Amino acid sequence: MVFHWFRRDLRLHDNTALYNALNSGEKVQCVFIFDTEILEKLEDKNDARVSFIYNELLGIKKQLNDVGADLWIFYGKPIQIWKKVLAENNASAIYTNKDYEPYAQHRDSEIQQLAAESNVEFNSYKDHVIFEENEVVKDDGSPYVVFTPYSKKWKALLQKEQLQPLPSESLFDNFNKTKSTKVLSLKDMGFIESPIKVPAKSTTQGIIKNYEKNRDFPSVNGTSRLSVHFRFGTVSIREKVAKGLQTSEKWLNELIWRDFYAQILYHFPHVVNGSFRPKYDAIAWRNNEQDFAKWCKGKTGYPLVDAGMRELNATGFMHNRVRMVVASFLTKHLLLDWRWGEAYFAKKLLDFELASNNGGWQWAAGSGVDAAPYFRIFNPHNQITKFDKDFIYIKKWVPEFGTNKYPSEMVEHKFARERCLAVYKNTLDRRE
Repeated sequence: MVFHWFRRDLRLHDNTALYNALNSGEKVQCVFIFDTEILEKLEDKNDARVSFIYNELLGIKKQLNDVGADLWIFYGKPIQIWKKVLAENNASAIYTNKDYEPYAQHRDSEIQQLAAESNVEFNSYKDHVIFEENEVVKDDGSPYVVFTPYSKKWKALLQKEQLQPLPSESLFDNFNKTKSTKVLSLKDMGFIESPIKVPAKSTTQGIIKNYEKNRDFPSVNGTSRLSVHFRFGTVSIREKVAKGLQTSEKWLNELIWRDFYAQILYHFPHVVNGSFRPKYDAIAWRNNEQDFAKWCKGKTGYPLVDAGMRELNATGFMHNRVRMVVASFLTKHLLLDWRWGEAYFAKKLLDFELASNNGGWQWAAGSGVDAAPYFRIFNPHNQITKFDKDFIYIKKWVPEFGTNKYPSEMVEHKFARERCLAVYKNTLDRRE
């Protein structure tokens, strides 16, 4: 028997590791582990991501039960779970898809060592991205740190065969036949069902077709809302890239950004805790906790910023254009450390992904790869004029806007801009 270990690939269809396991010539038993190393760090016990994963697993379990198989769901530290599973079962291999985040890399090296000690193969596959690690590099072998040349090379290297779906369904007879097992409840794990629901993964062709025209307007249903599904692998990146090639290059570019930031994390792991450009670590952030609290609650007096933060707090989602505005406001207007904003997004975003979240925040702060220059500071008023001139989005999330109940601006734009330019310039000039 061999095991397929689900992590960020919560689907049976077009799943690289699962397909290879089913082709191994042995019976396949599927496993998922609710990792306490991750869960114990979550502050909110109604975390929508945990509820989402749990419900997706129930769906996979039912699909497997329908063909006489089952999904074994565990709760604990992966190393302890695998010690028990390998001791109790005659296994020859573990199949899984790669996870590129630092904790996951450490976890997998531990499991790989355990497997080797148990005379069990540990087979991992690329599935979360189209190109990984060193697959898209400059001619001299060094990594790209600017998106446009990276994306051109990415497109030049892409072969249509890479996007062919893997037909796991044709191999379902190769699952281990077993009786359905009892599943831990969310309550058993210390969680409760979240009221926040994840958008469905059934996007219409029309949204992607009109993506370039509509994507910057937060009041319009103009984005696919698939990011959470990419995050947890409930959709295949290969299928969606194929759709992007057929329908919208602008949408395809957004998918390429995922690969770009993933390879940045691989080549430059220091970005997890520090600036990609180290000289930016010397910036004297104000780090005023009262100002940060106003930003978190959406009470800054800047309506587009406030609408974005309230949308995030209520739904776990924020429109991409608005993400740039609120991140620029935190780092440039308030001079608060981008890591504070990154951590808050990590806590709230349904689609939180370390590489992309980190890349986006460092872009806003000017400290990252391919970043906006530090003197580019979004004017929140102009952003309204361009992207929400009728206040449709703002009034949805800030109903008191335009009344005396709405707070005044916590900082004046011209003053904040000049203060930011002075702080950045003084810091960076000293570091030249």
